Amino acid sequence: MKLKWKATGFGVGILTIILLVAPAVRAQVATATLSGTVTDPSGAVVPNAKVTIENLATGQLTETHTDADGVFRADNLSPGDYRVSFSVDGLGVRTTEITLAAGARETRNIVLGQPLLPSSSQEQQNLPNAPSSTPSKPSLSDLGFPPAQIHGSAQEQAKLDKRTHMLTIHQRLGLITAGALVATVITGGSVGESTSSTTRDLHAALGSATAGLYTITAYFAIRAPKISGMKTRGPIRLHKTLAWIHGPGMILTPVLGALAYEQTRRGQEVHGIASAHAPVAYVTAVAYGAAILSVSLKF
Repeated sequence: MKLKWKATGFGVGILTIILLVAPAVRAQVATATLSGTVTDPSGAVVPNAKVTIENLATGQLTETHTDADGVFRADNLSPGDYRVSFSVDGLGVRTTEITLAAGARETRNIVLGQPLLPSSSQEQQNLPNAPSSTPSKPSLSDLGFPPAQIHGSAQEQAKLDKRTHMLTIHQRLGLITAGALVATVITGGSVGESTSSTTRDLHAALGSATAGLYTITAYFAIRAPKISGMKTRGPIRLHKTLAWIHGPGMILTPVLGALAYEQTRRGQEVHGIASAHAPVAYVTAVAYGAAILSVSLKF
């Protein structure tokens, strides 16, 4: 009975820390606001330009777009260093880095693209008695930009978009996995004292679901495109270090659990290496919870 209550308390404790403590602490941190205007080389505002804001410490991504007046605004940004990318079709991509202090209201105005100079055919059309012709729309190639550089901007933006999408899914699945992990830990406390196979089957099913969700979550983090020049620092370094603990733990825990399940099914006491199932599971859960907190708290 004591084991059951300990496991239940342990699981509830992890869930409380992840779902309550982290948001509460983050709410106490004075957030910053980043705003500005995006224009083209002629000074005209650029509506619907994509603005991607990446926290260099945590990897958290925030996306917004400019409105009809070319103005963008991002609120509730944690203090720290950020990489901000601006992009729109036809004007390329521009990236800048900025440091936001607690409570700051930073303004950053950006000019996208290069001036579009008139082509020789357009100049001739403006001359007296010039032969009529249909001028083509100026492009970056007309300005002397090599094709590799033009396509490179599109490729970099596609890579950034894919990274943003995959890390967003990683964050959401990570929280779902945490819920499944807590449920598995709680039901695990009842397995040792229950004589019913239903409890064992439920625990095994939750454990399998947790392992599956964890695998998918890890995939989106590992396969997210890497951005050249990005340095791992602060909390994100701790987040990645903890993965070396909960990663192997998520592999060992179901393997040891399967051994323990088989021994229990045969009416035997859990013995040998299978007896390490519960301790490994607890360590894994603690490391996983700490990994979530490492990118939720500012320190």
